[in-house]
Amino acid sequence: MNKSTIRNKILKIRKLHSFKNLSINPEVLISVLKRDKIIRKTVGAYYPYNYEVDLMLILEKFVKKKYLISLPKIRKNNQMDFFKWSLSDPLTINKYGIPEPVSSKITYPDILLIPMVAFDKDFNRLGYGGGFYDRYIKK
Repeated sequence: MNKSTIRNKILKIRKLHSFKNLSINPEVLISVLKRDKIIRKTVGAYYPYNYEVDLMLILEKFVKKKYLISLPKIRKNNQMDFFKWSLSDPLTINKYGIPEPVSSKITYPDILLIPMVAFDKDFNRLGYGGGFYDRYIKK
């Protein structure tokens, strides 16, 4: 099976079951950051879309721990940058239907929480196929 076929199959399953109770314990993420002595405080996250894991509780916890939050915006030439965002800030919907911050202040994240469709047995990420995060990380 190719990546596109796998992606479509997983997305259909995810939509059917919509895993609304799926969550990640924010304390686990914070303990990993502490354990690995990651002291930088800007988290690049994503606003949940298309039945993704809902990060809102995690982001609330990060804010309480004095982390700054940034969300991505799609730019020209299929590039992406992260922009300052807080839980009370408005969002706009981009051409893909994904919520983006309205801020114009680019904020480079120290830590990235990256959306995915699935991962394989070796924990390789399967994204949505646009390569936005791959290009961002490479940049």
